[in-house]
Amino acid sequence: MAGVASAADRPLKIITGADALGASLKDAMVSHLRSLGIDVDDTGVSSYYSAGAEVGRRVSASSSSEIRGLVCCGTGVGVAMFANKFPGVYAATCHTVDDAVNARSISNCNVLALSGTKTSPETAVEIFDAWVKTPFKSPCPASGSEPWSSEISSFLDNSLSEMLQIGKSTAESTTKQIDQKSASCAICCLAKNREFAPIEIMPGGSMKIVRETPTSAIVRFKAGSVEPAHHHTFGHDLVVLKGKKSVWNLSKKERADLVDGDYLFTPAGDVHRVKYHEDTEFFITWDGHWDIFFDEELESAKKAIEEEATKS
Repeated sequence: MAGVASAADRPLKIITGADALGASLKDAMVSHLRSLGIDVDDTGVSSYYSAGAEVGRRVSASSSSEIRGLVCCGTGVGVAMFANKFPGVYAATCHTVDDAVNARSISNCNVLALSGTKTSPETAVEIFDAWVKTPFKSPCPASGSEPWSSEISSFLDNSLSEMLQIGKSTAESTTKQIDQKSASCAICCLAKNREFAPIEIMPGGSMKIVRETPTSAIVRFKAGSVEPAHHHTFGHDLVVLKGKKSVWNLSKKERADLVDGDYLFTPAGDVHRVKYHEDTEFFITWDGHWDIFFDEELESAKKAIEEEATKS
């Protein structure tokens, strides 16, 4: 077992979240964390992708080793995958104490993912306690409980900084070229040779990015498709090119029925749900990087729309 860290070395805050299958375990862990005097920011219960993404986003934005995350879903895998979409987040699914110690020692894991269906609260407490007490690069089961050699220790240090650079060189090069061209030509930052790609988390939808900085896209949805209630960290403008859709702004309790040529702006953070009555295509533009946080499941969204249709 790795050496025990002092209380001062422990994270000052743990951000937690879970889906329905991980909710009971998350609640048990929140009680345990608070009993240790750890500050807990509980984001509650949502879908596994929203829970993972929200905790990942907050840990990423903190830029502090004193803030870590704990996420739970049925397997512990989905929440980890979505948390890892954010830079500086190293989420790992741990089923045993050894997993937790290895994850901290080798990867400086800062988001612990647990299985709500396979891990008991008692085992989860043991896993968390080992995880929170294990320093980066400490002896662990993977090292035979011996200190890492200087060569491997150097590799571990470099691996974290190298991971942060993945994808950056291409993106920065593209952005630099765009910025140089856009000063003289308004359309030089149009993306070339882009194809419509399915929106995996939105059945029936596909999107083609047509411009970078600011980002613009053409989006298509098939008739009958539904976007569950969700929100973004950016506001977005859209114009319907063809088709018919309804947008419920649940934050403002407003509904907009849009057809060809109609425009709609949705502010950052506003929770909105969408129904496509016909095959629909629209142009959308926003500032910043694309993100999405779901506030309900797809089936719940469909049920809510059907219930409103029945009442009207």
